[in-house]
Formats: sequence, structure tokens, C-alpha cells
Amino acid sequence: MCGRALGRKVQQHHPVPKAKKGRETVPLHPICHRAIHANFTNAQLARIGADRDALLTDEALARFVEWVADKPPDFHAPTRKPR
Repeated sequence: MCGRALGRKVQQHHPVPKAKKGRETVPLHPICHRAIHANFTNAQLARIGADRDALLTDEALARFVEWVADKPPDFHAPTRKPR
């Protein structure tokens, strides 16, 4: 999602959540995975699926991706919930 190389720690993300019958997974940095779930509900993710561009229409997630783009692959920081 962020365009960075994957590091040692990788999480598998279900673009369509398991709760909504999703089976496919994609590898993500843990911080990117948390940012997605902090900004979208499972229902929203089920509608969006694996459409990266649709995810990035969310202003908060787009700002996060811009911020994290130059960080090392295993960078970690707390993920804030949207206000």
C-alpha cells in the first residue's frame, strides 16, 4: 500500500474482511495494516476490496501513506484512531 519494501515483520491483510467472507490476503507492514483498520470499518473494506486507490481517497490514510513513505521497512509507531 505504501510503496515501501517489506521488512522482517509482515502481516497478511484480508482486503475483504474474513467476517464478510473474504479469503484473499495481501502482505502489508504491520503499521500500514493497523492504519487501514483504524480508518475503515469491515463493511467499508468489504465494499472497497483490494482497490488501493479507493483506500487512498480517505484523507487520513493518504496523509499516513505520505508520512510513512520514507520510513524504513520495519518502522513502528503507535497508530492513532481518527477523531
